[in-house]
Amino acid sequence: MKPPVLLAALLLLPASVASPGPAFQYTAAGAQPSGAQSSTIQQERTTAAAGVAARPSWRWPLAPRPPVLRGFDPPPKPWLSGHRGVDLDFTAGTQVVSPAAGSVSFVGVVVDRPVITIDHGGGLRSSFEPVESTLVAGSTVAAGQVIGTAVPGHCPAAQCLHWGVREGEDYVNPLQFVLDLRPSILLPLPGPP
Repeated sequence: MKPPVLLAALLLLPASVASPGPAFQYTAAGAQPSGAQSSTIQQERTTAAAGVAARPSWRWPLAPRPPVLRGFDPPPKPWLSGHRGVDLDFTAGTQVVSPAAGSVSFVGVVVDRPVITIDHGGGLRSSFEPVESTLVAGSTVAAGQVIGTAVPGHCPAAQCLHWGVREGEDYVNPLQFVLDLRPSILLPLPGPP
């Protein structure tokens, strides 16, 4: 695939999937890499292309798969108001499970709602509210393990579970971990039409 086409395809992907990395460091215009460099660059491009095809690997925190009542709508600036997670519909007494393995980093009340946060490693943390839990900070949890019970208190008109995910200090769309959110891209077929 030609570099401009590949770059255009990557720009359409979510940031977590489209991270450029070393495979996209091209030589100066007109310069040709040596045989060894060319082989290495081709191998890196192949590896990077395989990474782009990666699928979401987390579980939904509620079963069966819940309707999304309100989607991820981050503010344009970190200090402005916005929706830094997704709201999932649930029925009273629904158990909440850890979407991926990790350890409990926080359990407590924030403002007036019970919250639990799971550190999944690699800078990823997911938080759920309102969730009552008997776990304590430091507890290790497996993917799919019950971490608490969803209780009313987040959505005014309906019952909902707020699920937020942070990568470092930035909030990211939790749905990218359970759904393939990449846009469909039509690529030309090789050869004559």
